[in-house]
Amino acid sequence: MTSQRRLKVAVVQGGPSSEAEVSRASARGVAQALERAGHRVVTHELDSFLPELLRTGGFDVVFPVVHGAFGEDGCLQGLLEILGLPYVGSPVLASALAMNKVAARAMFALAGLPIAEGRSYARGGRAREAAEAARRDLGARLVVKPASHGSAIGVSRIEAVAPIDSVVEAIESAWALGDVALVEHFARGREVTCGVIERGGCEAFPPTEIEAPSDPFYNFEARYAPGRSVHTCPARLPPAVTEAVQKAAVAAHQALGCRDLSRVDFVVGDDDSAEQLTLLEVNTLPGMTPTSLFPEAAERHGIPMWDLCDALVIRAHARGPVAHVPSRSLPRVS
Repeated sequence: MTSQRRLKVAVVQGGPSSEAEVSRASARGVAQALERAGHRVVTHELDSFLPELLRTGGFDVVFPVVHGAFGEDGCLQGLLEILGLPYVGSPVLASALAMNKVAARAMFALAGLPIAEGRSYARGGRAREAAEAARRDLGARLVVKPASHGSAIGVSRIEAVAPIDSVVEAIESAWALGDVALVEHFARGREVTCGVIERGGCEAFPPTEIEAPSDPFYNFEARYAPGRSVHTCPARLPPAVTEAVQKAAVAAHQALGCRDLSRVDFVVGDDDSAEQLTLLEVNTLPGMTPTSLFPEAAERHGIPMWDLCDALVIRAHARGPVAHVPSRSLPRVS
């Protein structure tokens, strides 16, 4: 069943981000789904020409399908609010918080959500001193990542037997991609993700277990090369753990102020107990490629891709643009 109202939708893709090609692959999937649902779709690149194209294009709603810097971090969302265009996805602040892993961790901690012990180190310091401090404070097993990147770009996992030089190199690699390196205790267990969608209220999809048998973990290659990873949805978890994952996913979505959709990543400890659950991050614009987890889980939840994208643009259009408050005149001199 297609939408009763046919909307003109701008799908925004790409941009100056390390995840631009992933974004373009996602955008193709979204555009095809929206066309199947009966909407008129125009795809635009996130570049300096975009504001004028959106301003003059007569669009009813914008569907950002962007990953990483400038598109997922609140920059594009701010532009859309200035232009007075309704859009799919989280607003400015939630987008910025989710994209900055250090800020997101602070919000998760305030909400009482289970996160790994971690420390952040700003670029400009000494990588060896940071590495030694991380090993001392967080233990021998570590995960090092840029604070503001996605798709596992720049992420390193360090085992206890690895020399300190491995930690130094990982921190330097993270600094090459951003100003801050986040180092966390490496929580062992199974990688699980859980989609969240708002349809009246927040609801969680069945969690998905992710395995990457040909890779050390669910890295960039495992995420986007067809056949490189194995997704099991619903995840083979005890009912109590499934419930804990879903509740934590919704709580993380709400803790950041997310809207419409998100995907929340976890590690479930090897003993499969709810007490050994570790929240990793929230993705406000999850991938929509043929190998992406969010549309797969939506399908298992009874929402095919075209219906999912249709519902998202209808919801955004009904919500409308952010209201622009009229300016107030300066008081006159008495």
